[in-house]
Amino acid sequence: MAQDDLSVETSTPGAGPGAGPGAGTRAAPGTPDRAPEPDAPHGLTQAQAREIAAEAEAVIAEIATVVEGKDEVARIAVLVLLAGGHLLIEDIPGVGKTMLAKSLAASLGAQRHRIQFTPDLLPGDVTGASVFNQASTEFEFRPGAVFTQILLADEINRASPKTQSALLEAMEERQVSVDGTTYALAEPFMVVATANPVEMEGTYRLPEAQRDRFLAQTSMGYPMAQAEARMLAAQTGPVPEGDHDVIDAVVRRTSPERVAAHIHAVRSVYASPVLLDYVVRLAAATRDHPQVTLGASPRAAVHLVRAAKANAALAGRPFASPEDVAAVIMPVWRHRMHLTPQALSRGATAQEIVDQVLRTTAQA
Repeated sequence: MAQDDLSVETSTPGAGPGAGPGAGTRAAPGTPDRAPEPDAPHGLTQAQAREIAAEAEAVIAEIATVVEGKDEVARIAVLVLLAGGHLLIEDIPGVGKTMLAKSLAASLGAQRHRIQFTPDLLPGDVTGASVFNQASTEFEFRPGAVFTQILLADEINRASPKTQSALLEAMEERQVSVDGTTYALAEPFMVVATANPVEMEGTYRLPEAQRDRFLAQTSMGYPMAQAEARMLAAQTGPVPEGDHDVIDAVVRRTSPERVAAHIHAVRSVYASPVLLDYVVRLAAATRDHPQVTLGASPRAAVHLVRAAKANAALAGRPFASPEDVAAVIMPVWRHRMHLTPQALSRGATAQEIVDQVLRTTAQA
């Protein structure tokens, strides 16, 4: 296919399946590379929670040096990473969606690939394909861009549904199956997908099954005037010697090995049976809502609990609370609500429905 059909950026030349962290970012003095101690037998300890919170805040602060005035969006991205999920960023072009994904990967010291989705992009361009090797007279697998740690799926809704679906197995099972062979993906693995508004020319709405794979959805919005002025100064000023892009100046604040260990540790954050019952009742309330045709799926409930646990860990706590659920429910469930035509004609929004469900469902 033509070179313009697939645009891949990588921070590690020649990386293949299960490749390690990329180069090109600077490590902060004293940045630990050693993975944290194994989880405590009865859950996450207070010390482990504080350690995760400290490293996460350092990553968020580093992202903020590049993506000015968007600390909350950076926090959501790190929360999704710790929850072991994927992030969908829907907004107009030019507001920093791609820069957010790049700076996240750079601050982690993680390998990153970028795919520019276009209408003629094929599934094999994403997952890889078997190619005949004339020297060995055998077919050999050539990995696609999905074999990385942070995958930037740029303008994902410009590709056909067939190509979009090529990401489903990778996002859900952390593996790729090609010609009867299954290949495991590296850890951590996170898809950061950007999407333009569906009203824009040449875009397609993501199918419900695809949207449900994303743990959270957010938007960037325009920066505040002062933040935009700082961004202009940083991105139009002189580049330090040895750097080629503003991303080259990002300081690595942790390592992929530690992040992978933190993701496993976050699963040990305690969620009481009462809290799980609360999430189940919230999901049921969306399904029974008269203005909703398709409410929160069981996967959405799982994602909400994982996000609540990650939010607790970001706060340095080894247990999740209803307040954590309330703090993350909007980005986790907003993109999954499908309203009735009557509700849409009255101007109702998914955000209003989720907020109403949250307010009317008792915590216990």
